[in-house]
Amino acid sequence: MLQSDPAIDDRYHYRLIRRAIERIDAAETPPALEDLATEMHMSPAHFQRTFSNWAGVSPKRFSQYLALGHAKALLRDRTSLLETALGTGLSGTGRLHDLFLRWEAMSPGEYARGGAGLAIRYGWFDGPFGEMLVMATERGICGLALAAETGRAAAFADMAGRWPDATLQEDAEAIRPMVEAVLRLEGEARLHMIGGPFQIKVWEALMQVPSGHVTTYGAIADAIGSPKAVRAVGSAVGRNPVSWLIPCHRALRKSGGLGGYHWGLPVKRTLLAWETARAEAGAQAPTSG
Repeated sequence: MLQSDPAIDDRYHYRLIRRAIERIDAAETPPALEDLATEMHMSPAHFQRTFSNWAGVSPKRFSQYLALGHAKALLRDRTSLLETALGTGLSGTGRLHDLFLRWEAMSPGEYARGGAGLAIRYGWFDGPFGEMLVMATERGICGLALAAETGRAAAFADMAGRWPDATLQEDAEAIRPMVEAVLRLEGEARLHMIGGPFQIKVWEALMQVPSGHVTTYGAIADAIGSPKAVRAVGSAVGRNPVSWLIPCHRALRKSGGLGGYHWGLPVKRTLLAWETARAEAGAQAPTSG
């Protein structure tokens, strides 16, 4: 009997889940499980199991996290851990999901040269939030764009324009091991951050925001010692080159509004819903001891 390839199964499930989320998000009321399963060409039991494995909760529960008021609830209920994390100082290293991140930043001089002399490989990959463009140097991932809303051409132009003098080479196989570690949420992901000193400080602060929680631009400005630089913080958040791994989607307006998102607000809502669901599922899991 032939065994399935887990990587192929994952990519299939990512595409299926994206279709299901689009259907849930477009509906005025949550669609019935049976209707969703039929549209996905699956039995209700199989669909429920597949969706729950991806999101950590049922399709019906996930639809509640996609609601527009979800961000305000997060801001109201899930900021205490953030204050604790930011109060410990910025370490430059964080734990996101079950993935350890090790990263280093370019020097200001390297950044000012626009990537001159830097070799960047890139490739397109299926991810849990749509098609991803991933770019990497020999030191680690330097760019991750979510192209579900923008499309390939716009995502590539955006990322390539950040390092105009770098040498770009399409070579998905060369960087696949780093990408697979990210997709499977295991192992260690190496990041090579390319940005100005102020941007790097903002991205460090974002890495301290726990999964399933949110922050505000003002809180980040306070954390980096620049309380009056809220607008500049917002710009730096929007320039984060490594979406999802450095969680710019967790930054909200003080009012609880979603604000903008470089890769599209539907993607931001999905990211927040996914993280809330998995955080809640983890909190409810039985512990041994």
